[in-house]
Order: sequence, then structure tokens, then C-alpha cells
Amino acid sequence: MQTFTFPGRDGTEITAYRWTPTAQPRGLVQLTHGMGEHARRYAPLASALVERGFAVQAQDHRGHGATAVTQGVLPGGWPALVDDIGVLLELGRAEFPGVPVVLLGHSMGSFAAQQWILGHSDAVDGLVLSGTALLDLLEPALDLSGPMDLSSFNAPFEQRTGYEWLSRDPAQVDLYVADPDCGFGLDVEGTQGMFAGGRAVVDVSGIRTDLPVLITVGDADPVNAGLALVTPLVDRLAAAGVKDVTLSVWPGARHEVFNETNRDEVVADLLAWLDRVVPGASS
Repeated sequence: MQTFTFPGRDGTEITAYRWTPTAQPRGLVQLTHGMGEHARRYAPLASALVERGFAVQAQDHRGHGATAVTQGVLPGGWPALVDDIGVLLELGRAEFPGVPVVLLGHSMGSFAAQQWILGHSDAVDGLVLSGTALLDLLEPALDLSGPMDLSSFNAPFEQRTGYEWLSRDPAQVDLYVADPDCGFGLDVEGTQGMFAGGRAVVDVSGIRTDLPVLITVGDADPVNAGLALVTPLVDRLAAAGVKDVTLSVWPGARHEVFNETNRDEVVADLLAWLDRVVPGASS
């Protein structure tokens, strides 16, 4: 893993990571992580992708991981966090010219990816959303007058740590709880900015209709409310004419499908999708 920094368009220094195969990569997967975590948690997924010939890159978002000045506080605001996706993608294209690029966003990273892709779908060859939902439909159920409280999603589950909603695998939950760079929400400004940006996804007509999209979620993820906040996303994309949308639903899985008890199955599904949509891919 290579660690590097790059300046956001406002000059904020962003820490990022890159995993690279020994041979010329067949594609580049850019990961955008969720709220209250960091990109290094995706090292196992990155390793699986590298084994299949992909280069992988990811940034620690503003307010997160090694980028954070204060956890949960976004210098430059939510729009700058979304814009950082494009800045890093440009660096990846310069590093690996000519290879297909797939953007993979999880949870908060999927919300940022949803918003970024509205104006930039020509810049990528595929989009993957995990642990995702439609923010404009989630917003009425939440109190946005204070910081985001991630533990509020744990109400349907056992209360051993308060983060059982993330995964059925207690070892994965324990790793999250023990990680000092995990377990916090955005501050009020960041939370409100994220949901304000989410209202733009009411209209997805700006996405090119031939963009392959994979949505991979657990049906026990409280963020998607029993899929009630995911199926309308599929419907919106279809109504906008996006022709290649795959919805993978994992029975019993919770929020972090790549850290679930059936994670090998989830990763295999992602790799099979990548084999199909990335030109020249081979298993």
C-alpha cells in the first residue's frame, strides 16, 4: 500500500492510499468510504481487487482518518468532500492512463458518489454503491438539528457494543469499536450539507444511460429501511433510462456487506460484475 497526499481544490491536504498489482492494471477501482471510518479498513477488499488485476485507490475523507483535523468536521464543507472524488480520480487517470475506472462508494461515500456522478458519469466506466439509500427519503426520519449519531441505527439489534448494525460478525464489530478512527458522526454542518446534497438525487437524468451500476446491500441494513430506501433508487435510475442496473440483495446482511459473515460471496459477486462491465476483463 502506498500512502500519499494531494491538495483539494481549496488547498486542503487529503491523505490517500493506493494498492497496485505487479503487472499493468486492467482497471482502476476508486473507493469512497463511509462516515466515521477510514479508507484503510478497505485493505482486504483492495487486496482481492489487486489479485484480480485492478489498481485501487481511496482517500480518507475530510474529517476522517489521517485527513482529519477534527473528527467529523469537514473543512470546506460537504461539497468539497464530494469534489475530492474527482480530484483523486484525475490523479488516478494520470497514474494509470487509458484504463477503465470504476467508482465504488460505501454508505456516506455512496451518497457522495451518487451526487458526484450526476455531473460526471462520462468520467467513469462503472458505479458501485454499497450500504446505500436515498438521502431525500431518509431525511424525514432523522433529526438534523444535531450531529449525526451513528449508534441510533442499532435500535433493531442487540446492544453489546451499539454497533451491531454494521455486521453479523462480532469480530468485525469489535475491530470497528476498538479503532480510534471509527465510531463518530458528522457535525451539524456536515450532516446538513450531506442531506442538502442528497436532494439533488431526486433527478438522476444527468447520468448517462449506458453507465453500468451495481447496488449491493443487506436486507437487514437499517440505513435502507428494509430496502424501502433502495428500490426507489433503482426505480429512479430505470425511469431516467439507465439500462444496466444490478441490485444484489444479501439476506440477513447488515450495513457493511464487505465485512459481513458472507463477505466472500459479496466480493465474488462484485468481481463477477467487474468481469462483465470492464472491457477486456478476464476471470
